[in-house]
Amino acid sequence: MKAISQEIQDQSIKSLESTCNKLSTAYQRMTEKGVNTTLVKKRLHAVKMGLESLKNIWSGENFSYDEEAIGTSKKVLEGVRPSIEKQIAKAKEGSSQKTLNDRRLTALNLAIESLEKRLSTNLSE
Repeated sequence: MKAISQEIQDQSIKSLESTCNKLSTAYQRMTEKGVNTTLVKKRLHAVKMGLESLKNIWSGENFSYDEEAIGTSKKVLEGVRPSIEKQIAKAKEGSSQKTLNDRRLTALNLAIESLEKRLSTNLSE
């Protein structure tokens, strides 16, 4: 991966942690209501894996997933990207919502890139 500033690293980690928390809360609420949680569960797992991948690359934290799980998570994260891009397009320039989604998209792209790199170089081993 290319060199990423400490500020972008910190913002990306915070963004993915926030996304994990929101997905965890949604999963819990949906489970309590008896609603199908398959999509939220997949997204939560994918975001957690992307977060762990970035933390491993930037801070040396533990990361150990097999190639199939990495590939699946990468595809799930790629599937989330268009909805964030639509939200950015609709948000007013300079708004907190636009800033939040810009950071979320940056974090998502970096997570996808890190997972892609693992698939091509077997960094997960």
